[in-house]
Amino acid sequence: MEGSISKAAQKLRLGQPAISLQLKQFEEYLGQKLFERKNRRLVLTEAGRVILDYANQIFRLGEELQEVINDQTFDKCVHLQIGVLDSIPKKLIQLLIDAARKITECTITVLEGEGDYLFRELLSHKIDLVISNYPPSIGNTKQFNTRLLASSPISIFAASKFAHLKRNFPKSLRGQPFIFPTLHSKLRHDLEHFFRVNEISIKLIIETQDTAVQKLLGIEGMGLAPLPDFAVKKIKQKGELVKLGSLPELKEGFWLISSPRRIQNPVASSLFETFQLKI
Repeated sequence: MEGSISKAAQKLRLGQPAISLQLKQFEEYLGQKLFERKNRRLVLTEAGRVILDYANQIFRLGEELQEVINDQTFDKCVHLQIGVLDSIPKKLIQLLIDAARKITECTITVLEGEGDYLFRELLSHKIDLVISNYPPSIGNTKQFNTRLLASSPISIFAASKFAHLKRNFPKSLRGQPFIFPTLHSKLRHDLEHFFRVNEISIKLIIETQDTAVQKLLGIEGMGLAPLPDFAVKKIKQKGELVKLGSLPELKEGFWLISSPRRIQNPVASSLFETFQLKI
């Protein structure tokens, strides 16, 4: 970005009127303003940023095509980009990657972030799939394809020193230290509602959205962790965490989400249609 048409004209070695005319014609064709003026500089609008990203992808594909033709490597490896919420169990990510690699040899990028950010990236076609524990709430729901993979019961897990709390569960949780998900999590609000309705006062000592961190802190005995049973299977088998009891009213769903596009990523399409999660 040069910040002005005159600087762009100098860099491209073209006349300023020619660039201005082409830009005007392109905006009229798209029906979108691509630039706006801020502090005497031209900056991209939201539409301009999306179009620039597409343009960059087109140039990269052109360069890649030239390399493939020159090298005669016609077995192009598919690249899959997956967006994942921090709160998604790492086991689920591993299973999805395993399933993708079984479809075909491919390269995979995993991007972690908050839901709204990942859904926007999905709509912009910067990523191919999102794994979430809630369906998208931004924009028009017709812009997304969603599939519920499974729902897992929520239980309270802790180090063995808390094993005595199995007795008289869940009232035994009163006054105990807890490791909770952060406030932007649906599970966090469900947990607070459960304890409030059952008049169980607890001590919230740590908040983290990452289930892997919750498990590590639980193993260290720092507090009790409410987690989906699916996420703790192996750790429970090893005896590193003890299941104190289940909260039958609470379940966490895991969703696979895509966005319609004209040219589909073949691996993403296959995963969306066929991937199964057994809980």
